[in-house]
Amino acid sequence: MRSNFEQCLEWLLAHEGGFVNHPEDPGGMTNKGITAKVYGDWLAEVMDVDAQVTEQAMREIPDSHVEQIYRELYWNRIQGDRLPAGVDWSMFDWSVNSGPGRPARAIQRIVQVKADGSIGPKTLAAIAEYDAATLVDDMYYRRQAFYERLKTFDTFGAGWTRRNDETREQAHSLL
Repeated sequence: MRSNFEQCLEWLLAHEGGFVNHPEDPGGMTNKGITAKVYGDWLAEVMDVDAQVTEQAMREIPDSHVEQIYRELYWNRIQGDRLPAGVDWSMFDWSVNSGPGRPARAIQRIVQVKADGSIGPKTLAAIAEYDAATLVDDMYYRRQAFYERLKTFDTFGAGWTRRNDETREQAHSLL
């Protein structure tokens, strides 16, 4: 499959926006969708820098770090380059929003393989047997149902629903 990473990253950053520190967001302080915890862990692991991630550091997170984090921690973990166009975007956006394991298990249940949260050869082979448009739609419905079960849906639900709707539409444009 051809890589849609650059296009998907562009859409993702439009969804994520800039610096936010909402008191009801369990992710806490974020910028461009990256939490302070994820950034701190990535700096320690990849850059070998043990630094306290301050608000200033979060506000000034370099674009090169943002791209590397999204590629390494999300896109590569869902095997984005090996997924059908459209399915890659559905998986990537949900991965960033909820962690890569949740959409991986969801798609595994759809294609009826062991739902272990790791996209490997068996999952990829099963995905290849499915219609991409159907997978995008099934992922959309499962994602929306997940959101609606969250206790913070009253606070963030309208935004999550809009994002899910946009992701589905954008995914279909890639098919």
